[in-house]
Amino acid sequence: MHRKPLLIGAMMLPIFSCSSGPTPPRPGTPAFYWQAAKENVGNSDYGKASDQLEKILNSQNDFTAKARPFRLVLLAGIAQAYIDIAETFEQGAQANKTNATPFHKYVGSFRSIASRYSIQFAEDFDKFTKAQTGSEVPLEFRVPAGTVAPVAMLDKVSTGFLPGPPDVEKAQNDALRRSVLLAVCSAAGASNDTAKATDVLKSESAKVSKDVFMQAMAQTLHAQAALFGKKKLGRPDHYKHFLTQALETLKGLPENKESKALRKKVEAGLKDLKGI
Repeated sequence: MHRKPLLIGAMMLPIFSCSSGPTPPRPGTPAFYWQAAKENVGNSDYGKASDQLEKILNSQNDFTAKARPFRLVLLAGIAQAYIDIAETFEQGAQANKTNATPFHKYVGSFRSIASRYSIQFAEDFDKFTKAQTGSEVPLEFRVPAGTVAPVAMLDKVSTGFLPGPPDVEKAQNDALRRSVLLAVCSAAGASNDTAKATDVLKSESAKVSKDVFMQAMAQTLHAQAALFGKKKLGRPDHYKHFLTQALETLKGLPENKESKALRKKVEAGLKDLKGI
């Protein structure tokens, strides 16, 4: 009486074996961290994705070359988000002088976070420039969710409105999605154009020219240098380093309207630094 169930079980075993699908990457391997990083970007957990990409970069492997630019873009977006949020709360403090203290606390907190990510970006960019040899840069990731429209709550903050903690957290998350999206668009040579960026990155093996990518990185270095200026964190050493990196990057690129304008700004920043 017991033989029939055993026979059915034996017949079903091959069916389950055939439908199991591809074996997932083994935890702790570069393939595992690459897949996890892409999933976390899809979940808008950019900090975690950045950490997972860093684990890939701890060794030379099949994923190193595409993890480098991916992490750079994430770091650029994360840092810029916190720079922008801090700037907005500083504007709020100026608009609400009778209750400026809580605004200033947010400014200090967000600038501290921005500093950490900006420094990571500069360090990773230095490593990238030494390692990148080809004329193209792999951008093997999709355009993340989000909108390039300004965050409505931060617009209110700039007028002196102080939101509660839940709204601050939501505004922070919205700003992160926006800035990472903008960073991806810029890296793809499609500034503020999500449709164009989506088209550029639609392939699983998408690439952009090194010149396009490097110009985007130079723009990031210039933008983030301001964080360390005398009116903000007051770190002239960091300020100079970011601008010097930007200028050296631009020197290696063919000139165009955007690069010429950026170079003037960078040189002006370095000139202002003299005597400090």
